[in-house]
Amino acid sequence: MTRTSCAVPRLSRRGLLRAGTGLLGATALGRGVALADQPPVGTWPAGVTGSTVFVGICLPRTGTYAVAGEDELKGYQLAIEHINAGNELIRKISPHTTKGILGKEVKFGVADSEAKPNTAVQAQTRFISENKAIMICGSVSSAVAVAVNKLAAREKVLYLPGISGSNDTTGKDCVRYSFRQCCYAQTAAAAIAPQMIKALGKNKKIAFLTPDYTYGHTVRQSMEEFLKPAGWTTATNQVCPLGAPDYSSYMLNIANSGAEVFININFGNDAVQSIKQAKQFGVLAKMALVVPYNTPFLAKDVGAEVMQGVLAATDFWWTLEDKYPLAKMFVAEFETKYGYKPEWGANSGYMQVAMWADAVERAKSFYPPDVIKAYEAGQHIESTVGEVWFRPQDHQLVRPVVVVRGKQPAAMKSTDDYYEIVEVVPGEPLMQKPDAFGCKLGDYV
Repeated sequence: MTRTSCAVPRLSRRGLLRAGTGLLGATALGRGVALADQPPVGTWPAGVTGSTVFVGICLPRTGTYAVAGEDELKGYQLAIEHINAGNELIRKISPHTTKGILGKEVKFGVADSEAKPNTAVQAQTRFISENKAIMICGSVSSAVAVAVNKLAAREKVLYLPGISGSNDTTGKDCVRYSFRQCCYAQTAAAAIAPQMIKALGKNKKIAFLTPDYTYGHTVRQSMEEFLKPAGWTTATNQVCPLGAPDYSSYMLNIANSGAEVFININFGNDAVQSIKQAKQFGVLAKMALVVPYNTPFLAKDVGAEVMQGVLAATDFWWTLEDKYPLAKMFVAEFETKYGYKPEWGANSGYMQVAMWADAVERAKSFYPPDVIKAYEAGQHIESTVGEVWFRPQDHQLVRPVVVVRGKQPAAMKSTDDYYEIVEVVPGEPLMQKPDAFGCKLGDYV
């Protein structure tokens, strides 16, 4: 890991064009710099003219989303390590990868976003300007993902969100220069709602606890949409700020709402603390808890006794190793390096970087429009959750959603065995039409 700038020459457009016929031929510049008539775009070609390329990683390492951020970071780090070494797992996802990407070693720097959009934008701007980052990645907050989407579009540098559950990320705030791997409000709600109706019945009253930003609001809207046909109605929607220090007032309102189901949309430590307080205020004694977008390590942090029987929608759970060969490889590699079973944030980070490597290798260039078009080609990719591909219209990965249920403590086979997988729901039928949320990708250059 490094925070220092790679030593790369700054090429003007005129200098680059001269290089096409002069001494700086393809061999001198290395693979990934297409010597054609393209003018510089973003950090290309300055960021790829040496023997290395730089990736800027920015995610929360402090604050309410820090635990998920650290897990996600481990996924990025493992993927980059595997790319540089030519690991077998990476080559299953990116078949043309040998060592590095297009023969170049991948270096990276890490910054703390604190889950704050302005902080993330400032950090990624530094990576772009000082390190000539050819790709930037990382998020746990969708507000951060949306803000960095806009930066990526402006700077013409590819951005890969890590965790981002808002419909807006690949909806009204989509951009040409961003691709999302993880499931999101629409697909999570469409996957978990039928299981909720099956388990809890029809005509139920809901109490929502909703974080007051794009993620929370779009998850609530999607949950209401998919539960309404079964007669479910909202008794109360308690809207709370990110990082709220106390939930007692919200819990009193929920406890007195007459609701039968408590849908907690909070994420990270906010989810942990609000569920603990829900138990203290007796909410969990009279309402079924549902987590529509599961927080990494939630069951560990609140306890298996609290999470037993709780339905949740998630991106990945480690027992998928029994179903998917690449999941088994990933879990084994991750646990060997870090000493615990990976959570879904780590898996998302790993898969984002692995699929980026595949897109660059297929493009045979780091030239951003070519890499984007490689993503948009609809190439089906083997992943830790089976075969997946990106939709060209909104840059959303077509991938399954995993619905889990918390196990009773006595049923746990190991200390990490918190959930049983109820269903792995195919992704394509869960998704809205590409233009339904107002996605307009914008130009390539």
